[in-house]
Amino acid sequence: MSQPDLVIFDCDGVLVDSEIVAARVEAELLREAGHEITAEEIAQRYSGLTFRDILLRIEEEAQMLFQASLIDQVEAKVDERLRREVKPIAGVVQAVASLPVRKCVCSNSSAQRISAMLEKTGLAPFFEGVIFSSLETPSQRPKPAPDVFLHAAETLEADPALTFVIEDSIHGITGARAAGMRVIGFTGASHTSPGHADMLMEAGAETVIHRMADLNDVIKALSEWSDA
Repeated sequence: MSQPDLVIFDCDGVLVDSEIVAARVEAELLREAGHEITAEEIAQRYSGLTFRDILLRIEEEAQMLFQASLIDQVEAKVDERLRREVKPIAGVVQAVASLPVRKCVCSNSSAQRISAMLEKTGLAPFFEGVIFSSLETPSQRPKPAPDVFLHAAETLEADPALTFVIEDSIHGITGARAAGMRVIGFTGASHTSPGHADMLMEAGAETVIHRMADLNDVIKALSEWSDA
């Protein structure tokens, strides 16, 4: 594997520093709905999941029910907050621009939200026509299902075994590994906490980086290692 067929980036927490913004909104509205939780707890326990899946897990764990309208309320408020506050991950523009292979985005966020965040952070030109939302795949199954990764590889005619995925969440890594892809964990976003790197390694990441400046060298080293 001297050079990968494709490099797949998760969006939230990998390209843009959005996870903590969304977690603050989600925690605020969940508390208003009667469930005490902090943004830090959401980021640590549920990073990478859609808010619908977060809600289902909390309902099961806390043995309580929320109104279905809460999903729409949260999504609208998250979009509003992201339009004002989202920033690119430090060094990501340079890392993506210098990557000498094909790349795309695979995310649980909606394509509309992904596009808006990439536009605001200056990353949109690198991913024109190669944004894949799990909500718009044939199955519509979100991560940790592998569907969005496999859909992207099939669409771009890339070999999953020759594909690297950059992920910040256990759920994303689980999906990428189930798709037969190699995974690099990332811990440089604001929502990560001590021990996060260990959790990503346990989930199946081959290695973990904290700085986007290291990405290209790590991909090159892992590719050469696999050829040895």
